Amino acid sequence: MNQPTVSGPTRFGFFIAPYHPLTGNPTLQIQRDLRLVELADELGYAEAWVGEHHSAGMEIISAPEVFLAAAAERTRQIRLGTGVNSLPYHQPMMLADRLCLLDHLTKGRVMMGIGPGQLASDASMMGVPQPRQRDMMHESMEVLAQLLRGDVVSAKTDWFELNEARLQLLPYQRGGLEMAVASTISPSGAVLAGKHGAGLLSLAASDPSGYDALLPNWKVYEKTMGDNGFTVDRSKWRLVAPMHIAETREQARREAEWGIGHLTEYIKQLSGMELPWDDASAAASVEQWTGPGFPAFGRATIGTPDDAIATIEALAAQSGGFGTFLMLSLNVADPEANQRSAKLFAEHVIPHFTGANRNRVASLNWANANSDRLMSGMRAGVEAAFERHGQALQAALTPDTEGQ
Repeated sequence: MNQPTVSGPTRFGFFIAPYHPLTGNPTLQIQRDLRLVELADELGYAEAWVGEHHSAGMEIISAPEVFLAAAAERTRQIRLGTGVNSLPYHQPMMLADRLCLLDHLTKGRVMMGIGPGQLASDASMMGVPQPRQRDMMHESMEVLAQLLRGDVVSAKTDWFELNEARLQLLPYQRGGLEMAVASTISPSGAVLAGKHGAGLLSLAASDPSGYDALLPNWKVYEKTMGDNGFTVDRSKWRLVAPMHIAETREQARREAEWGIGHLTEYIKQLSGMELPWDDASAAASVEQWTGPGFPAFGRATIGTPDDAIATIEALAAQSGGFGTFLMLSLNVADPEANQRSAKLFAEHVIPHFTGANRNRVASLNWANANSDRLMSGMRAGVEAAFERHGQALQAALTPDTEGQ
């Protein structure tokens, strides 16, 4: 495989909504999500983010903190993020309390993802006014940041009130709880993240509009960070894109046909629209997903490790560089194929960007460049040994005639 030609990420992980077909066993599906986090930990992935959703049937983790507590008991090193907590759905002090507890349970492996809430059906059932969701997110983030650094907070909005509130237990992490704000196409997430010194979590990196917005949103984030006295760090920027890989591109596409119909139906039901490819075959739907892309999920990479590398390098070039790449786990392939994809990515894609084999390659190149000198020296040593030991052998086999 080719060496990286642009600056790419050095950390990798999964973004698990999750998405599960309505025809499967939900208990087993959740267990497989846990197993994916376990496998990611075993394979050396750096992070796993788990979402919060309350309706529409496919995204069936409603409390990421509960899921991550279970995952923490099964893993050793991987960092665990809420991807994301929908702030308008929570009283901010209660949310801060839960995250601090989880940070202690995991001994500092927790990250807090922040967003306004994605599904209109979630907001509707809870009576959260959709036009207010982003404003509510900003109001909650304002007090969350203060609570998590140990401040005493009094605040009143039209949906929560705090009276001399303080956390009795602060985060386990000495530098405080790491936070990342979801960003898609608009600069709203970049502004909020920059105002509070949080990281940026770009969820629509492979969507054509989201792809085009990467650099403009980063510039907004960079300026807002500077205006609020924070140091900008590209290593805190995370990009998310859907991806499934196999040994060959044809195999990867065949595997993706297993669940592509469930994903297409989900998009159709959520949007209430007839899709241009609604009556297409599974193979044609995969072609659509890897070409123009799907609404909300962007353009997928369905192919080989080399295809994955090319996608990530393109994202790095478009963005100017970022720290962590997260694969959006969509479960379009069967569970065994999903695990093989994770293993292939860890085996071939991650070392490409981390430079894990750089010294090994340099060592072999050095040996090749000096092969004539090294081999001639080895041959001379072998010949000298033969000559020396040959003389000793001849002497041992020569009869001793003295004294006869």
